Amino acid sequence: MRDGLAVVWPIFSALLVLMVGLGIAIGFIEGWPMLDGLYFAFVSGLTIGYGDLVPKTLLSRALAICIGFTGILLTGLVAAIGVQALTAALHETRQP
Repeated sequence: MRDGLAVVWPIFSALLVLMVGLGIAIGFIEGWPMLDGLYFAFVSGLTIGYGDLVPKTLLSRALAICIGFTGILLTGLVAAIGVQALTAALHETRQP
């Protein structure tokens, strides 16, 4: 299990850093506080999308699309890690 996390951790970290960076960039472009940019990134990336913060410029809208794709990858990666952990636990309990 730890070997699998060693492989996935750099990808997971890179996706988080990318989402944070894109959120800060959109916040800067839109003139939002940094925390609002981070909030927007994670709310959009996790496909919640409350709609309280909406990017207005073309560049920030394009970056928001990138946040959406990053969020889909991040969610899929977390789901894959969970499935792998459950599968490994099931195999351990079935072995005599």
